[in-house]
Amino acid sequence: MLLSFDIAPEAVHEHDDWHTHEHLPERLAIPGFLRGTRWVAVSADTPRYLVLYEVQSLQTLASPAYLARLNQPTPWTAKMMPHYRGMRRGLCDVAGSQGLGSGPWGLLTRFTPAPGAEPALQGWLQQTLMPTLPQRPGLGSVHLLQGALAPPMTQEQRIRGADAGVDWALLCTGYEPGALQALAAAELHPQALAAQGALQVSQGHYQAHYTLGADERVV
Repeated sequence: MLLSFDIAPEAVHEHDDWHTHEHLPERLAIPGFLRGTRWVAVSADTPRYLVLYEVQSLQTLASPAYLARLNQPTPWTAKMMPHYRGMRRGLCDVAGSQGLGSGPWGLLTRFTPAPGAEPALQGWLQQTLMPTLPQRPGLGSVHLLQGALAPPMTQEQRIRGADAGVDWALLCTGYEPGALQALAAAELHPQALAAQGALQVSQGHYQAHYTLGADERVV
């Protein structure tokens, strides 16, 4: 599950406290949730937050346990939801991954395939580009995510407002921010992606802020 959003400036400090000490542990207590990672943008021209939840399967995100949690927000969650701005939330299949681990720097590139361009675009990404990226100095891993399940309306959404979706996204991580900046200016530049059949390209550079695994959660 991929989320990007802003928070009202006056609520940023409390949001990070809530997200770290209540929200991530709560989500990781749901069966099928494996890891949650919060990233923060390194520039002001992109959504401040990127959150990635890794789950056992797409069905985890439609499970009764998960939906029950969304429809019964805690008092602190209900307090924080109105501070969300511009939420985009995608329940995604992992169409492909290359590399190992996760670096502290991330590049998120979101886009929509042009009509009829899906097979060629996916082939170029998975067969030509992605296998080369983990071998480059400064880079470590890359994941292609594709929106696969429409999130139902829940009480949390009703409080913060309806979420926008995610079509396709490429998340690249590394240990040198300059390597990700170079990638964003080359093969993943909006014009370069457009030549491969991608539309509505947007990018954001992020730094890992906090992560929690299900096996680390204190019961």
